[in-house]
Amino acid sequence: MGFMGSCPIAGVIWQHLHYIIGLQRLGHEVYYVEDSARLPYNPDTFEVNNDFAYAARLLTRLASEFHFKSRWSFCARYLPKFPTAGLPLRTVRSLYKSADAILNICGTQEFNDDLLANDRIIYVESDPGVEQIKVDKRVRSTIEYLKRHCALFTFGENVGTERFPVPLHGLKWLSTRQPVVTDLWRTERSPVRAAVLTSVANWSTSGLKDIQWRGKKYLWSKSAEFLRFIEAPTVAGETFELATDIADVKTRRRFLRNGWRLRIPHELSVNYWSYRDYIRGSKGEFTVAKDQYVRLNTGWFSDRSACYLAAGRPVVTQETGFTQMFGGNGGFFSFRDLNEIAEAVRAINCDYKKHSRLARGLAREIFEAKTVLHSLLERAGI
Repeated sequence: MGFMGSCPIAGVIWQHLHYIIGLQRLGHEVYYVEDSARLPYNPDTFEVNNDFAYAARLLTRLASEFHFKSRWSFCARYLPKFPTAGLPLRTVRSLYKSADAILNICGTQEFNDDLLANDRIIYVESDPGVEQIKVDKRVRSTIEYLKRHCALFTFGENVGTERFPVPLHGLKWLSTRQPVVTDLWRTERSPVRAAVLTSVANWSTSGLKDIQWRGKKYLWSKSAEFLRFIEAPTVAGETFELATDIADVKTRRRFLRNGWRLRIPHELSVNYWSYRDYIRGSKGEFTVAKDQYVRLNTGWFSDRSACYLAAGRPVVTQETGFTQMFGGNGGFFSFRDLNEIAEAVRAINCDYKKHSRLARGLAREIFEAKTVLHSLLERAGI
């Protein structure tokens, strides 16, 4: 269960598809269901409203392309009588009762009486820090919600260790990673000579997900971290490109003065194949992490960066504590300051073929969907 129909952004779509395809390849009978009171977003009209026609068309197309045709449903639980596209609600209710496991991807699925007929619901958290802090602050609704799951997984690989500062209050968190079907990203083409380090990002997403904890504020948006490292292209001596939606003219000019190219992200956001082509056509990725991930030392690693690695594109990314678990041999580089960014770019340029090969190997070793999902189900007791 997830939200790629109601939030049909390319990165979100691929995040969900990797679960569906990975579970299929493990031999499971996989259904995809959205059954939410959350209003869907239409990227063609830039509107959020109760019309789910765009979501239905998208899911119909995805189901045909990725082999879950006749195995999906979108239930508009925000409307009277809960109308559906795809499978009817009576079939969804039957699936809830009989499913061996239900994966709550990104923890976005709210509970309803139908869903609670199943006691094997697995929580998969992509954004560590927020829920753990809510638990520490004794938010009763969060505690009750999490406890209704049979297992709790998080991309925060340091959660539950002495490296992560937030106490867990008896909840058992298990680490996992974004599964990636690596052969879908593989390309034999080397990047063209003019290719640069790129990334795709929402510019400013703070607000409700900013968190206060023990007298400090932790930001959800990446924008503050990009601004901290705005001189990165100048220091590295080459152009970086960022596909994002910076509205403020002065901020855009600052980026351009510091060696950035800015790209309008809309086409990449709405077309999942264009998004993949953009990553595969890049020299590699340069990106930052959200303030929350960095300062809480979560050990989080980007699902987008994992796709770059799978394409054989080296990654230079901000340290969140993940190097305690993997990395260090090339293919991807972590940084805490501008000098480390410059060193990483020099290393990639000195032997691009080596770091491309290592990037691809790391993706297969660490993020391969069948490996990640087999481990997740096994540790959940499924």
